[in-house]
Amino acid sequence: MQLRELVTYSFARNVGGADRLIRVLFGTTLAASPWLLAMPRGVGYIAALIGLVTVTTGLVSRCALYYMLGISTCPAGSKHQGITE
Repeated sequence: MQLRELVTYSFARNVGGADRLIRVLFGTTLAASPWLLAMPRGVGYIAALIGLVTVTTGLVSRCALYYMLGISTCPAGSKHQGITE
């Protein structure tokens, strides 16, 4: 398998519309929680990091955990599967 095919296949979209919205809203709330709530510094950093990762997966429609588990919430026709030339 060529590197281009491997990268394209491994980054197939697997996060659907409703899932994206939930991730962005939840991630934004979680990322902002250290500044909105009185949290210890270490807990705040962890919460902000998890929130940023959640927002990022929602914005790019790709989740590594979903990929490893073989899960996809995308409609069947909208995700990119492999390379078509």
